Amino acid sequence: QVQLVESGGGLVQPGGSLRLSCAVASGFTLDAYAMEWFRQAPGKEREGVSCISGSDGSTDYADSVKGRFTISRDNARNMVYLQMNSLKPEDTAVYYCAAGFTCSWYPADFASWGQGTQVTVST
Repeated sequence: QVQLVESGGGLVQPGGSLRLSCAVASGFTLDAYAMEWFRQAPGKEREGVSCISGSDGSTDYADSVKGRFTISRDNARNMVYLQMNSLKPEDTAVYYCAAGFTCSWYPADFASWGQGTQVTVST
């Protein structure tokens, strides 16, 4: 397992933007693993939001965030980011960073998790 620390959450109005960051422990070869952002709203199951593969850097997005969210990584700094634009109230959730061997929408496929960061979209 690898240590992951998320930051960047907060309260934002609908239509606003936030950038989440995930700091990955040093010594971990970031581009050898898939990195994914999940989110979990109160009373709902954890769901995959976006993933970036380790092998070729290809990205995938949940339909609900396509065109609004962008995932990226900085291998030199061991950081993963999620740029979130045009935020909606339904984006409100705790957002988690996770590391695994391949991109997957199933949380059980990821062994390493951060503690999460709260994103609240509200007036």
